Amino acid sequence: MSLLSGKKGLILGVANDHSIAWGIANAASNAGAQLAFTYQSESFEKRVKPLAKAAGSQIVLPCDVTDDNSIGAVFSALEEEWGRLDFVVHSVAYSNKNELNGGYTETTRENFLRTLDISCFSFTALAKRSAPLMAKGGSLITLTYSGAERVMPNYNVMGVAKAALEASVKYLAADLGPRAIRVNAISAGPMRTLAGSAIGGAREVYNWNKEFSPLRRNTVLDDVGGAGLYLLSDLAAGVSGEVMHVDSGFNVVGVPDLLRYRDD
Repeated sequence: MSLLSGKKGLILGVANDHSIAWGIANAASNAGAQLAFTYQSESFEKRVKPLAKAAGSQIVLPCDVTDDNSIGAVFSALEEEWGRLDFVVHSVAYSNKNELNGGYTETTRENFLRTLDISCFSFTALAKRSAPLMAKGGSLITLTYSGAERVMPNYNVMGVAKAALEASVKYLAADLGPRAIRVNAISAGPMRTLAGSAIGGAREVYNWNKEFSPLRRNTVLDDVGGAGLYLLSDLAAGVSGEVMHVDSGFNVVGVPDLLRYRDD
């Protein structure tokens, strides 16, 4: 039997077939899950619908995560269609890319609030709406990055938002655990995604991670898809409140031994 046979899940954040959300969605679909997808605007709708079709899904809904009514409409539609929900994958983040350059001290109040709303609070808003549909328990996953733990160039306010997101994972895990709802995050290594391309110096960070991670390679979609599949499945029935690093081990490296690594 497939790991997610009979499970029904919502995927937010697919932009194209290179998106981390798509890597998890594809793995979930191949494991037997029924999926629903959301999109932010008409331009994204055109990208998401063919991928949803490839995953065997006919449920593709508009969703503005800054609008409670829009979020509510998504869950009302899922309740009418399915009556229940088993998992949610949240891969949504935004910040004005012009403020991801230079220093964190240059962050404007407006962009700080918008970044935290979209990149962090939206997960809490989704968790609140998901819980009533998870009467028999469920799994919530969000996506983070090591910029939440350590300073990364040109990450700035997004690092602060991801740190808040990781703290939210812990508090949501405690809130929803009595309902058998698990809440976890995946901290993926740098990948060639649409979102990642907005970060200045992304190519240099990508190459550095490849050279100095213990596995000497970068993270690929199948890596994150497999981790997501594990966290969504009953194999992770005892796992909640965790931040799982899927970054070829780079998170364990402090200062790399430059001479040894380059001699290898």
